[in-house]
Amino acid sequence: MQFEFTAFARTQEGRGASRRMRRAGKAPGIVYGGATAPQPIELDHNALFHALRNEAFHASILKMTLDGSTTKVLLRDVQMHPFKNEILHVDFQRVDENRKIHMKVPMHFVNEDVSPAVKVSGALVSHVLNEVDVACLPRDLPEFIEVDLSTLAVGQSLHASGLKLPAGVTVVSHGKRDPVVATAVMPRAHVEAEEAAATEAAAATPAPAAEAKPAEKKEPAKDEKKK
Repeated sequence: MQFEFTAFARTQEGRGASRRMRRAGKAPGIVYGGATAPQPIELDHNALFHALRNEAFHASILKMTLDGSTTKVLLRDVQMHPFKNEILHVDFQRVDENRKIHMKVPMHFVNEDVSPAVKVSGALVSHVLNEVDVACLPRDLPEFIEVDLSTLAVGQSLHASGLKLPAGVTVVSHGKRDPVVATAVMPRAHVEAEEAAATEAAAATPAPAAEAKPAEKKEPAKDEKKK
């Protein structure tokens, strides 16, 4: 899916102009990058708000029409009002088709219910990461990375190195050698129940009987010896 939207050049800037724009149902923004100077823009607030609810809008190459020309851009930042459903500002970056980009891409976990960890052992699978930072050319950018958990067993973890990535896409680790993506662990209640059962079993097992000691021979009293 490729999103297309229309932006309009913004001539007025500042807080007052932005407030007036929001009251008129518009959202202020900016598009930057490439050889062109940064361009202040405005967009239809409601259309943008609904587009932002779509996961792919955050991790896809977008087509922006501005002043009659179409430019490919990436969504880079969104500032929301602290408690209102209101967009305060949005940033887009122009895309150079011949230069690699860094982008956070969501991960879609599949086959968790048929994994040995869940189906056989009743374990819980923890999704340690829900998105991964990748590097690739714009044309190779995936909307999401599918993570297959069908072989995950209890006590095992899936690392970034185990992800099946599309051609031309690599994971950016940011200093971590091989971050954990998902791991399978037994529920705490299950572990505690097993420990309690083991304790009860140990308590119910009778202790081994102590070996009887031979009776000690009493030495006759001194008076009896004289007799």
